[in-house]
Amino acid sequence: MTYCLGIKLKDGLVGISDTRISAGTNVTTRKKVSVHEDGSSSLFIMTSGLRSVRDKAITYFQELVADGIPYHKLFEAVNAFGEQIKRVAREDEAELAASGYKFNLNAIVGGQLKDDKEHKLFLLYSEGNWIEMAMGSQYAIIGNSGQGKAILNRVLDEQTTIKQALKAGFLSFDSTRVSSNDVDFPIDVVIYEKDQFNIIENRYEYDELKPVADAWAQKLHEALDEVPDAWMDKAFEQQKTGDGRV
Repeated sequence: MTYCLGIKLKDGLVGISDTRISAGTNVTTRKKVSVHEDGSSSLFIMTSGLRSVRDKAITYFQELVADGIPYHKLFEAVNAFGEQIKRVAREDEAELAASGYKFNLNAIVGGQLKDDKEHKLFLLYSEGNWIEMAMGSQYAIIGNSGQGKAILNRVLDEQTTIKQALKAGFLSFDSTRVSSNDVDFPIDVVIYEKDQFNIIENRYEYDELKPVADAWAQKLHEALDEVPDAWMDKAFEQQKTGDGRV
């Protein structure tokens, strides 16, 4: 499984991806985010799905942008990557199905190309169709998405800063990690600030972020104790028998 998160903010974009690859009992670490830039355009692609499909589609796309990004707006690049996914489907889907595998590749694409008036974030499906994320529905998760949404839904809004989003995004990842054995460190983080045409990329190991996760867990325990509890009296009302037994 995978955990990839993309967040759109008024000041830019944040992307977080885990690196765990599981195949039966074998566990390896592989990068799931690719960055493509040419000085006047920047974009990143994060993927969830079959590794062989991902590698092939990314390789085909890299060939398209090897001499510079030829697209003027990000949706054109998203369309182009979607065409590569469909190309791989035509080549491999039948063989994968015959071997018991379902063709599967979802992607989050973010960035800003030369003619985009602002940075953009897209969720791209295996079929090659996509939706654009906007303020109000400003994040997308692919892969293991169940446990990580709660904090994002509570804290992300139009005023959220890039630093706040990165912090919330990490806590979202960590909530998924502690609830799933197929999502884990290290994580890759990409940050794009609006109109800069430069993506900052970093990798974080478990030991680097363990203090943050531990501090968050402690804060949760403290907050739980501070939640008003008078409303629970009704749940603990007891009727006692005459001999004192419940």
